[in-house]
Amino acid sequence: MLRLHSHPFSTFARRIRIALIEKNIPCEQVTIDLASRQHRKPEYLALNPYGRVPMLDDDGFLLYESSAILLYLEDEHPEPALVPAGAKGRAEVDMHLRLCDAQMAAHAGTIIFPKRFMPEAKWPLPAIAHASAEISKHLAILDRQLEGVDFLVHDRFTLADIAYIPFLQFLPIMVDAASVPANVARWSAALLARPSSLETVPAQ
Repeated sequence: MLRLHSHPFSTFARRIRIALIEKNIPCEQVTIDLASRQHRKPEYLALNPYGRVPMLDDDGFLLYESSAILLYLEDEHPEPALVPAGAKGRAEVDMHLRLCDAQMAAHAGTIIFPKRFMPEAKWPLPAIAHASAEISKHLAILDRQLEGVDFLVHDRFTLADIAYIPFLQFLPIMVDAASVPANVARWSAALLARPSSLETVPAQ
């Protein structure tokens, strides 16, 4: 039986939950109480030495990096496919997973956590401004790649799109709404309207 150790506020765990829904994979959900630092307790660190979520437990086989989990689920449960067939399709999906983490997720955390969980007086405004500018640069690249298509890879819904969904949810607080390119806005709206996205929206 698969077990996913996660938290409702975790953007990276949400990726996995969306993929599980899209692929109709049964999985026990284990909530790790981050507020009480359950992720830092010895029993959890014994399983996941990085003390983070998500972590997937497949009968003792442990994975604690979200992109690796997504690709493992695809290999173990190939239907419905969320990666195109062939080396090129898989490589493109893998590329977008990595770029999402490096160009979006790495900066998103600088903005999302303070704006959601800290009083405005304590926001690190210079860091937020820099992160927002970097995200805007990335959105401009995505916008060109989305010209005339609905999805990032082979114009079909894949893990590449899933990787972005948790961060697109917070696009309004990460960049100025007027600066979101048209193709990205269209793509984001469609992804956020999917049933798997709606089912996993984090609490406000």
